[in-house]
Amino acid sequence: MNLSMAVYDMATGRGATTDADRAYVSASVVKVGVLAALLLRAQDADRWLTPEEETLAAAMIERSDNDAATALRTAAGGVTALDEAHARLGLTRTVGAAAWGLTRTTARDQLTLLRAVFDTGTVSPLNARSRRYVATLMERVVPAQDWGISAATDATGDHALKNGWLPRTDSGLWVVHSIGRAGDRLVAILSDDHPTLEAGIERVEEAAVRGAGRAV
Repeated sequence: MNLSMAVYDMATGRGATTDADRAYVSASVVKVGVLAALLLRAQDADRWLTPEEETLAAAMIERSDNDAATALRTAAGGVTALDEAHARLGLTRTVGAAAWGLTRTTARDQLTLLRAVFDTGTVSPLNARSRRYVATLMERVVPAQDWGISAATDATGDHALKNGWLPRTDSGLWVVHSIGRAGDRLVAILSDDHPTLEAGIERVEEAAVRGAGRAV
């Protein structure tokens, strides 16, 4: 089992990492990047999302709808546009793939993306409305997918997240990721080679609880 983590405390400005530059296939955590790319395209055209795009965005983030992700990556401009958006957001080791779930990324890059959404102290190409929109959808993830980073939330229950999971066809082992905000702490956890999804969730949640206490 491999697990990488990057943590940043927005209140203190401190962070911590574990093997944060190891590359993984993104699975569904790339959907946050897809939404950011779509919003940047809309900003560049001096417009907001269409009602159809908003409906698809909610389905993609809140329910992790795959068809919505495919449609929105196309609307954002495809693989090349997603790579360009990631670069604008400061991601340096994330590379798109024809199948969006096979995009390669790192925990450090995912933390950079989270800071571009949540951290008001970070200069972001996303404007304030776009940042609020992404954050709000990540706060509304359906209960069945509300695991991972949420394990590190304090008694207030204040969190926002996007998870990803994928069985690899060559090995049958699972990729399990969770990225998001637990209170003032941003946490990106990427992992693979789990025997089951349930085992992966357990390890990711253990890491979230442990890791959220490191950036203090």
